[in-house]
Amino acid sequence: MKAVIVGTAGHIDHGKSALVRALTGIDPDRLEEEKRRGITIDIGFAHLDLQAPQGEALRIGFVDVPGHERFVRNMLAGVGGIDLVLLVVAADESIKPQTREHFDICRMLSVRRGITVLTKADLVDPETLGVVTMELADYLKGSFLDPANSPILAVSSKTGEGLAKLKAELARLAAEVPARDSSALFRLPIDRVFTMKGFGTVITGTLISGTVRKEQEVEVHPGGKRLRVRSVQVHGHAAEQAIAGQRTALNLPGAETSELARGMMLTPPQAFHATRTASVELVLLPSARALRDRARVHLHVFTAETVAEVGLIGAKLLPPGQTGFARLKLDDPLLLLPGDRFIIRQFSPVVTIGGGRVLDAGGPLQRVKSEQRLAFLRVLAEGTPEDGLLARVQRRGADGMSIAEAMAETGWLPARLEQLAGALLAAGKLARFEDRMLAAQEAETLCSRLCAAVDAFHRSNPLVAGISKEQLRETLALRPAIFRGLLDSLVRGKKLEVSGEQVHAAGWGVVLRDEEAESKGQIEQAFARAGLKVPLLKEVLAALPVDRVRAQKIVTLLLRDRVLVKLGDELVFHRDALEALRRQVAAQKSTTPTLSVTAFKDLIGVTRKHAIPLLEYLDRERVTRRMGDERVIL
Repeated sequence: MKAVIVGTAGHIDHGKSALVRALTGIDPDRLEEEKRRGITIDIGFAHLDLQAPQGEALRIGFVDVPGHERFVRNMLAGVGGIDLVLLVVAADESIKPQTREHFDICRMLSVRRGITVLTKADLVDPETLGVVTMELADYLKGSFLDPANSPILAVSSKTGEGLAKLKAELARLAAEVPARDSSALFRLPIDRVFTMKGFGTVITGTLISGTVRKEQEVEVHPGGKRLRVRSVQVHGHAAEQAIAGQRTALNLPGAETSELARGMMLTPPQAFHATRTASVELVLLPSARALRDRARVHLHVFTAETVAEVGLIGAKLLPPGQTGFARLKLDDPLLLLPGDRFIIRQFSPVVTIGGGRVLDAGGPLQRVKSEQRLAFLRVLAEGTPEDGLLARVQRRGADGMSIAEAMAETGWLPARLEQLAGALLAAGKLARFEDRMLAAQEAETLCSRLCAAVDAFHRSNPLVAGISKEQLRETLALRPAIFRGLLDSLVRGKKLEVSGEQVHAAGWGVVLRDEEAESKGQIEQAFARAGLKVPLLKEVLAALPVDRVRAQKIVTLLLRDRVLVKLGDELVFHRDALEALRRQVAAQKSTTPTLSVTAFKDLIGVTRKHAIPLLEYLDRERVTRRMGDERVIL
């Protein structure tokens, strides 16, 4: 069954609640004060099952809103998730102030479909009804409720006149409403919190996207509290799940009513983050006063309300009726996603002055020039989804962006992000390293910087074969996945080479000066002649014709090439001596399968100072294995 949410709008006492009662048989006024005073104070709910002209079953959920100017903030909490609107105008009063304000709000929220309903038709004569109809037609001309495309229907909730025609028109329009995406990540703005005897804490709201199920874990924004859904109700009936577009009630054990409130939002855990900043496209109503940079306004998004400072981008003043870009700084954190519609009201006196849509919520904290931010927002506002994803990746520079981070910024599912990333990869605009996306231009820049860093290392260290991978990565402060990907591409392109853990320029080899080559030979010969009775390294270096720094680098070269093997801070052996030792010990196995430290010292003629490191070396090389105080020859 397709679910469609219909909101009412209109001036106080124009018959919105009476109309909903007449259509559904359900009284949307639930508060005792509402019944006593005869006016709607808070949002109310009802539902109606209809059949589309093509036979499709429809569940119409009504959100009835207050019409009094003092309760516009409650009205705004109800209309954020509606699919179509019933603009209700009393035939005996015609257009009134809240008719205009509610209509402006619907336009700012980008409501695309609706019906204009002339209520109390039984109270006026046909001539008056005709005049009011003409006034409305002129007022609505050019809007989404233009009578050329959307009817003006006269009804009487008291006599039932016109209700059948209104239901038929509702069914027709509801059938045209695009189905909300139930496969998306779910978001449920809370509009009511209460305790139900035998159940505990219950919240209600209009599910604006995705699906929520029994026993599912949910996260509350802001705050991040995790809760489990014990039970689900849809339009007052128990259900296994609720899908996008349905009026939903969730029983949330483990939560106190004081911990939840209207304006909070439920989502899957760890999917999104609340924010105190948002970049938006802002539209000012023609009837509003010019909006100055840094003005404070009341911000309404879905069921949430907070105060925000408007930082205009590229301008100091937004004239009435104009559109501009702005960055909002929120007094309270809200969960916002690109595409979310909002309303702004003047700080004082509190009247509706405009609205718009969120382009970017939060994002990396960085200082950028106004021109750069403006260009970024224009791409988000006017470009394709591929353009938008690329702009978000570019904004993160060398850090790149993961699919999970892109999902949190956009609300798009991983499958869609993978599709967009694939298109950008094929177009050569994006590079992909494991789970991180990097703008192709940024990847080229980083490759050049990596090569330059290696060249700089060679110039500063001519006697060292290469720079270690980790040192190179830290030099550019790159994420491991991006570093590995860039290095692999440079190796494939034969610009860099990797030997073990060292990176060097392609074709790079250590070239020694005459005195350095002489010193290298002296070091090697000194340890080759010494066998296992090696001198201290510092004594060998002291006798060389080069300074100590270069001497150390020559030793490093010999160690890298495994000509020398270091077994301690000052204990270095020639590889030939160690190989001879391996053969000598292995030959002992047939006569003496085990060796004590003393026997080993006597066998090779060294002191205990040399014997212990040599035995540990043989253990590591799997020539021997220690068992207690002895070694078993393997």
